[in-house]
Amino acid sequence: MSGSGLSVAVVGTGARAEIGRHVPAARPGSRVTAVVDTSPEGRVRARTLFPDVPDAAVHADHHALVAAGGVDAAVVTTPDHTHADIAVDLLRAGIALYLEKPLATTLADADRVLAAAAETGTALYVGHNFRHSAVVRTMKGVVDRGEIGEVKAVWVRHFVGHGGDFYFKDWHADRRRTGSLLLQKGSHDLDVVHHLAGGYTRRVVGMGDLAVYGGITDRRERTGETMPDWFSLDNWPPASQTGLNPVVDVEDVSMVLMTLGNGVLASYQQCHFTPDYWRNYTVIGTEGRLENFGDTAGGVVRVWDRRHEWAAEGDREHPIGGVAVGHEDADLAAVTEFLAHVADGTPTLVSPVAAREAVAAGALAAQSLRAGSVPLAVPELPAHVLAHFAAAPAAR
Repeated sequence: MSGSGLSVAVVGTGARAEIGRHVPAARPGSRVTAVVDTSPEGRVRARTLFPDVPDAAVHADHHALVAAGGVDAAVVTTPDHTHADIAVDLLRAGIALYLEKPLATTLADADRVLAAAAETGTALYVGHNFRHSAVVRTMKGVVDRGEIGEVKAVWVRHFVGHGGDFYFKDWHADRRRTGSLLLQKGSHDLDVVHHLAGGYTRRVVGMGDLAVYGGITDRRERTGETMPDWFSLDNWPPASQTGLNPVVDVEDVSMVLMTLGNGVLASYQQCHFTPDYWRNYTVIGTEGRLENFGDTAGGVVRVWDRRHEWAAEGDREHPIGGVAVGHEDADLAAVTEFLAHVADGTPTLVSPVAAREAVAAGALAAQSLRAGSVPLAVPELPAHVLAHFAAAPAAR
């Protein structure tokens, strides 16, 4: 297939379907040739997002897509709780898969998807695009160059200032469909913790609460709407939000403690009602530490590697490049990597095993916090599944 263009389907036309619009630029000659959405509104939206796709190739479900044939790969951006069933069906149909993160909403479903990929040999890629962001690449460079010595601890604070609009006005607010925002939102950061620390979580404790949004009684269905329809920076302060999802039972503030298999200790804190919206990482090694200030272009990663008192500016700093807002550059890099992997077998920065481990940490952290913060151990993948992905051209 090397050098050829690919026919790609987009499954799900919500806010993240924009990923599919990168296909032609990611691999010249490739194009979106089919779209799937289960709602009439979504199928109308498909014709706006992908106007070159003929009406006959806009399907009401993924089963119709499989029956129609003619696609090499699919980008799946459906609600989280549908990921596993759709992924297994497409993998068994031999359709290479870009599955938007999180891989699944439960560890059992995540393992089911990986088992299907191992059994069929069909390419599976999970959209942990944040590894491709400039801030993560900059921090990873500091770690890999040994500027802070051997990593021993990673602390992450995630200020989700847009949380009320992003996650509490549609299906994301319902744990039956999301599991936890430690998965939907936190899986990016949990994956990057593993990426920077060079290991996977093996013991986890969670703590959290529905502290603000659970008390808001103004709620309604938003049939046919997507997040850009209601997002506004004027929706402030958090308790003044209106039109929340009828079901709101996911936590809006969460904290996680992790012990990784290589002994690194990590923590992750997530809050959905802060005024500001960015991530702050601190990585501590045996010879220094790093911390990012800002997580898009214009920000910096500062390094402290001398002994002294408080010095906010650090001992040196590395500028963060990329886009000034959002993650369009990381999306393009991820789609490019996926299509190259499918067509040429090119190794990938993200492995399905790493995506599974992010689900494991987030899902078990949510289970822990809902059970009184009991510590939980992360089970290993079956040996034959690990062996399959160990032989595949993908990075840890």
